Amino acid sequence: MRELRVLSPVGMLGYGFPEESFQEGIKRSPDVIAVDAGSTDAGPHKLGAGVGIVSRWATKRDLTFMLKAGYQNRIPVLVGSAGGSGAEKHLLWTLDIVKEIAKENGLHFKIAVIHAEIKDRDYLRRKLREGKIKPLGPVPQLTSKEIDEAIRIVAVMGVHPHIKALELGADVVIAGRSNDPAMFAALGIKEGYDPGLALHMGKILECGAMASTPGTTSDCMMGYLRDDHFLVEPLNPMRRCTTTTVAAHTLYEKSSPLHIIGPEGVVDVTNCKFEQETERAVRVSGSKLIEPDTYWVKLEGASKVAYRTISIAGVRDPIMIKQIDECENAVREAVSEYFKSIPEENYRLIFHIYGKNGVMGKLEPQKEITSHELGIILEVVAKDQELANTICAFARSTLMHYSYKGRIATAGNLAFPYAPSDIPTGPVYKFTVHHLVQVDDPCELFPIEFVEI
Repeated sequence: MRELRVLSPVGMLGYGFPEESFQEGIKRSPDVIAVDAGSTDAGPHKLGAGVGIVSRWATKRDLTFMLKAGYQNRIPVLVGSAGGSGAEKHLLWTLDIVKEIAKENGLHFKIAVIHAEIKDRDYLRRKLREGKIKPLGPVPQLTSKEIDEAIRIVAVMGVHPHIKALELGADVVIAGRSNDPAMFAALGIKEGYDPGLALHMGKILECGAMASTPGTTSDCMMGYLRDDHFLVEPLNPMRRCTTTTVAAHTLYEKSSPLHIIGPEGVVDVTNCKFEQETERAVRVSGSKLIEPDTYWVKLEGASKVAYRTISIAGVRDPIMIKQIDECENAVREAVSEYFKSIPEENYRLIFHIYGKNGVMGKLEPQKEITSHELGIILEVVAKDQELANTICAFARSTLMHYSYKGRIATAGNLAFPYAPSDIPTGPVYKFTVHHLVQVDDPCELFPIEFVEI
């Protein structure tokens, strides 16, 4: 039976994995080592600020194992969404780490660097005029203003740029922003395997061993792609895949339980079967790709919209806890009065009260406070850092000394775990571009540059 083996070392490059699991995967002679290095889970800050999701040290640690094994065993290594958000700054940051690893270990590669950041804003303005950009989800129509103001805009590539890089002889692919399954499905689709199965398997593998029990992103998983099904199996003997864990992960991060939507089209899993192949491996069959009439590529863009300062404190007084809503309202009124010369649209004061409704806010169904203590995060978002600092300091001191009804203490109301109590966190970013653009060629937004190391 024809078979292609894909080794997924970890659910996010830099999350770490046991060396023993990785070496077990190498013993099984994978045809490709693939890893996802990015996500929008952390919000727009990483894209806007141009910083990584994980540390340089952790990224280098994981990549060292992968690149050495790839070089020694002549296995291609594919990295998608390099640096976290896959923009140019993230791409070059990752490439610098790869060069450092190669130099320290005497490795020689032909590296394909696939760019994903859109520098040509005229291209997007033209597409906008042609009616070839549409919202992805419940977001407004894109405007030229948002295109101009976005600090960075990336396009999210599917399998085609990765396949092209492999066809051109890449030993290592360092790609910008990529759809999560793309790196794992690329070689299989290139070699003629069913694209629905390849993409579904990629969906499972992109999170490492999350689709096993006990599940984790910080361990290795192997995928075996065959003509009419695929198998997934964790490489750590303490974990196992079950039909439930694999089926559940198929539902993960999807708006429809029956469809995996990506740039290649929709993988329909309506007739999918999950069967226990061995005690630790699951067989999946029946996934089918429905290809679209037109090809759409997701755009992600972040703009800087404000600055933030926070103050973290604890409350232990049961008298104050019973009146916490009154205390919050009093602080809001004091802030509004003291800063009445400043337009209210220039700042926002936000209370996060943990132990009351800090997680769910107004959606919290439990209305009665049963906690013996509360954690409070005062957050101020303002048009500049100085204003955020100023309002946060005033709100914090007002809450600290507010004389609520029945108050016995004459000292402060709040316990602060950190000094300074007010912590400026810097710029605030927002996803102002979350749209689809229609393209004529799946690779047109993703130029490939080759680097010999």
